[in-house]
Amino acid sequence: MASPSPGYGITVRVDAPATSGATSGLVAAVGGAGGALTALDIVESHPDQIVVDVTFDATDADHGTTVKDALAKVPGVTVRKVSDRTFLMHLGGKIEVTSKVPIKHRDDLSRAYTPGVARVCQAIAENPEDARRLTIKRNTVAVVTDGSAVLGLGNIGPAAALPVMEGKAMLFKQFAGVDAWPVCLDTQDTEEIISIVKAIAPVYGGINLEDIAAPRCFEIERRLREDLDIPVFHDDQHGTAIVVLAALTNALRVVDKTMEEISVVVSGVGAAGHAIIQLLQAEGVSTIIACDRKGAVHTGRDGMDKDRQWVADHTNPGGKTGSLCEVLEGADVFVGVSGPNLLDGDDIATMADDAIVFALANPDPEVDPVEAGKHAAVVATGRSDFPNQINNVLAFPGFFRGMLDAGARDITQKTMLAAAEAIADSVSDDQRNSSFIVPSVFDPDVATSVATAVREAAQ
Repeated sequence: MASPSPGYGITVRVDAPATSGATSGLVAAVGGAGGALTALDIVESHPDQIVVDVTFDATDADHGTTVKDALAKVPGVTVRKVSDRTFLMHLGGKIEVTSKVPIKHRDDLSRAYTPGVARVCQAIAENPEDARRLTIKRNTVAVVTDGSAVLGLGNIGPAAALPVMEGKAMLFKQFAGVDAWPVCLDTQDTEEIISIVKAIAPVYGGINLEDIAAPRCFEIERRLREDLDIPVFHDDQHGTAIVVLAALTNALRVVDKTMEEISVVVSGVGAAGHAIIQLLQAEGVSTIIACDRKGAVHTGRDGMDKDRQWVADHTNPGGKTGSLCEVLEGADVFVGVSGPNLLDGDDIATMADDAIVFALANPDPEVDPVEAGKHAAVVATGRSDFPNQINNVLAFPGFFRGMLDAGARDITQKTMLAAAEAIADSVSDDQRNSSFIVPSVFDPDVATSVATAVREAAQ
C-alpha cells in the first residue's frame, strides 16, 4: 500500500463528547484506518461537547473516505464537514497579478497611463527591441499547453490542465523571480497552436511548452524556435533531460564510472526519451539502447515513424533486438520515462555491477524502487516520497532566468549542458552519496547557479 501523502490532506470537523478519552479515540481511529495524523485542533468547547478539526494525510481519495468513516464510528462522534486541503488551496486559483508601481495620485496615473505612456509606446514603435527593456516582456514567460499529455493524467484538455500550469507559474516565481502565466489552448491542431503562440509572442520573453503530446510537440517546438526571436523550451523534453543528466553525473561519481564507458537503456521514446538520448550523447555516452512497447528500437524495424527512425539511426550501435528485459542485461544504467511496472527486482539483478536505475514514470515507476534498491547501487524516481527525486523544478526556473538575463534567443546543447553541470555541482563532495545525487528543490542556491551558468553559456 502506498504511504499517506500531503497531496491527500484531509480535515474532518467533528462533534465529540467533552470527555478525557474523546480525543484519544479520534487519534486511534485515524491510525487504525491507516491515516497519518498531522493535527488535532479543538475549535469550540462547551460543557458537554467539543468541536474538533482532525487533520490527516491519506493515500488517495478513497482512503480519505475510509478514515472519515472510521472517525464517524467513534462513540459519541458526529462528522460535521470534510475539507480536502488540496482543493482548498486551489479555490480561486493559485496565482494573481500585482502592480509593481503604486498609483497614489494624479501624477502617478499620468506617468503609468495616459498621457505619459504614449511616449513609451512611441519609443517601442521606433525601436522594437526596447520592449525587452520597457515592458513585462523582460521577465515574463508563457506556459503553453493543449492539455494533451498531462503527467499521470493524459489527454484531459486545457481547462483541466490549468491547475498544473498555475503551479508551474508559481514555481517560476518562487525559485527564480520569473513572472509566468498559463496559456491553455483549446485546440490540439499543430498548425493552430503554432499560429496562436506566434501571435501572442510579443508579450513574452520566453515560451515554455508543457504537457503537449508527442510527436506533435516536436514539430511545434521546432517551428516556433525557427520563427520566434525568444527562447522556446519544451520542459517535458529538455527540463527532464537536464535533470537526468545532472543526476547521472553524480550517480557515476558515486559508483566511479564515466560517461564514455557506460551502456544505457532508455525505456520510452516520447518527448522525454528523445531529449534524454540527445543530451546524454552530447555529454559523451555512446552506447544507448532505446525501447518502446515493441522492445528495442533498431534500424530495419518495420512500422516506425520519423521520430523513432531518428532514434534507430542514432542509437543501438550493436543492432540489439529483443524485449526491454532482454536488452537490460549487462547494462550500467536504466532510464525509464515510459509506464508503470515494466520490470521487477530480478530484471535489475541482470544489470552490471553497481547499476544505476532511474525509474521516472509517475505516479507508479517502471520498477518498485525498494526492489530495485536490492540490486542497484543508485536508484532515483520521479516521486517525492523516495530519495533522489528527478524533478524538473531544479532546471526550468533557473534556466529561463539565465536566458532572460542574457537576452538570448536560441536554446542550445551548450546551455542545457551548462544547466546540468550547475545542478550536479550543487551537491558537494561531502554531501554526495547513493541517496543524495541531486540537490533539494528547496535549495535556494540551485536556481541562481543554473541561471549564472546558462547566462554565461548563452552569451
